[in-house]
Amino acid sequence: MARGPASISDYRALARARLPHFLFEYIDGGSYAEVTLRRNVADLEAVALKQRVLRDVSKLDLSTDLFGHRWSLPVGLGPVGMAGMYARRGEVQAAKAAADANVPFALSELSVCALKEVTAAVSKNNVWQQLYMIRDRGFLEQLLALGRDEECGALLMTVDLPVSGSRYRDVRSGLSAPAGFASSFRRFCQGVERPGWAWDVGVRGRPHGLGNLEPVLGKSSGLEDYFGWIGNNFDPSISWDDLDWVRKRWPGPLILKGILDPDDAKEALARGVDGIVVSNHGGRQLDGALSTARALPAIADAIGGKLPTLVDGGVRSGLDVVRMLSLGADFVLLGRAWVYALAGGGGAGVAHALRLIEAEMRVAMALIGVTSVSQIDETVIADARLPFRQPPSI
Repeated sequence: MARGPASISDYRALARARLPHFLFEYIDGGSYAEVTLRRNVADLEAVALKQRVLRDVSKLDLSTDLFGHRWSLPVGLGPVGMAGMYARRGEVQAAKAAADANVPFALSELSVCALKEVTAAVSKNNVWQQLYMIRDRGFLEQLLALGRDEECGALLMTVDLPVSGSRYRDVRSGLSAPAGFASSFRRFCQGVERPGWAWDVGVRGRPHGLGNLEPVLGKSSGLEDYFGWIGNNFDPSISWDDLDWVRKRWPGPLILKGILDPDDAKEALARGVDGIVVSNHGGRQLDGALSTARALPAIADAIGGKLPTLVDGGVRSGLDVVRMLSLGADFVLLGRAWVYALAGGGGAGVAHALRLIEAEMRVAMALIGVTSVSQIDETVIADARLPFRQPPSI
């Protein structure tokens, strides 16, 4: 009897088997030698929790409040570019799975499916809009207006990409190779080697443009435009003062994604944002930077509970979610975890992955003797010295 995936790592194996090589490498890889990518996982795994007994854990409450909504889990689907290439109209499938599980879905600015296509399929408040600070402020203003019109539940402003990290895997796989026949033909051949993907996504999943960027790129945009547009439009001149410009055009919750330093967290608080995401972009930007597990406690201390602290990076299980909460997070965003599931099983895979996360959280909470998310803090960590509060050994 065939057995389905039992963990996120099983979905990663399925994704590797089903995707063209260049797409798997894009989601699986990090920058340079991928030191930070590995640290994200290893440092989180190193957090030991106290196992407690005789605590009556017969009734568990995994729900949490965030930005005026009661979510069923302290978990959301973080923004991932080109998710529509991992399954047919992938962003719509993932958003539906998130809505059914009553968790938020953050749509990447660099998605295949446009925002309107996603919000037409699910409750609008379940969708968060992700944006970068780009050079073309006129177009950015259009995107912000679209998010307002579509009643997105929050704006996730990614601020750790003034320039793109150097990602060796994308060069080797042919994804970020110079535009032209040779690189396109190379990707085509990799797609043909995965006939299931080629039919479901390559043929039936069209169009493959960047839906949110159609006003400036046109409907014929593709992978060549993806990297070219990033290089030409990400703004290295971005500063804290630009937040005032965004705030005037966005009345809802404004979340800054890409915080790794306590001083930056304090500045975000002083600037009046509504939340931060402790993130190193999945190890895809500055290699050798702190893992989010190491960065989180000091940032949570600096914020002192004055605004919600979200986190991503290295989360591969419900146990990892509990670990992040114990280190000071209020909410956890999944990245690779949900895209592996999308690639391995479509929307049903994402729904199953969220059920796995919930089941694993329930086991972890029961065994550490807590009955609600609000009870998970540093007191459940086994090592009272909490080495993540000490300078890292690099």
